[in-house]
Amino acid sequence: MSFTVHPVTRAIGAEITGCDLSAPLDAETSADLKAALAQHQVVFFRNQDLSIEALRQLTTRFGTLMRLPYVSPMEEHPDVIRVLKEANEGGGVFGGDWHQDFSFLAQPPAGSLLAAVEVPACGGDTLWVSQSAAWEALPAPLQDILRGRDAIHVGKPYGVRWAPPQAEQSGASIKMSRGDPAADQEQHHPAVIRNPATGREALFLNPLYVLRLDGLTEDQSRPILSAVQAHTTRPEFQCRWRWQVGDVAIWDNLFTQHYALNDYFGFRREMWRTTFAGAAPRSLAV
Repeated sequence: MSFTVHPVTRAIGAEITGCDLSAPLDAETSADLKAALAQHQVVFFRNQDLSIEALRQLTTRFGTLMRLPYVSPMEEHPDVIRVLKEANEGGGVFGGDWHQDFSFLAQPPAGSLLAAVEVPACGGDTLWVSQSAAWEALPAPLQDILRGRDAIHVGKPYGVRWAPPQAEQSGASIKMSRGDPAADQEQHHPAVIRNPATGREALFLNPLYVLRLDGLTEDQSRPILSAVQAHTTRPEFQCRWRWQVGDVAIWDNLFTQHYALNDYFGFRREMWRTTFAGAAPRSLAV
């Protein structure tokens, strides 16, 4: 199957046309899609008609299906999450901070797929940022601090010490388990990693789960991490996707951050999400 790749921005993102994701993908097409994902870090498809089972099968072309902790999946599909917010539902939104998914795990997800089932008339966009582009433009003094150093990740939203206030939590449509002391345990990951498919280095940091830098206290780490995050989320390193029903996004969780906007009160939004496993960050350390 041949397809065409259209970059969304210079730094990150591409829309792929001419590819029917509901059809079985041969080995060559799968390899070409994986190469496009490695290069662009998030890829988008319009006008797809995927069943849940087809979404699951598509996910396996990128890696082993992974069941996420703390978030309740569909009862009949334990490796699929219904990312749902009802029209009258207040509070936060699932993924409503800059983050990498579950980076506090020993082996965080390598990537995820998101299929749009019902979307607001406007609002509900998702942003991604390239941690490769951000690293390459990071001032040398900050690079020197981070290269070869670990960052300490903890599962703040799911633990005890840093549990968010009730008003900031996702609404009732997505069930989560919280208050797990194990989520407060520190996980060491390299602050800079390399993509073996492209050779590009990238930051492996995000404000939701990174507590501090190894060898520094939280107070010492805070201004460094804040400066790096402010740099990382500059507009020139971002892309923004306005969802339509039938859209599918596939992103690399290790080399990007993403942010779901919470700006569509009064409208219902439903997405189906799957996740796949891959290399542990330690194996990608620079």
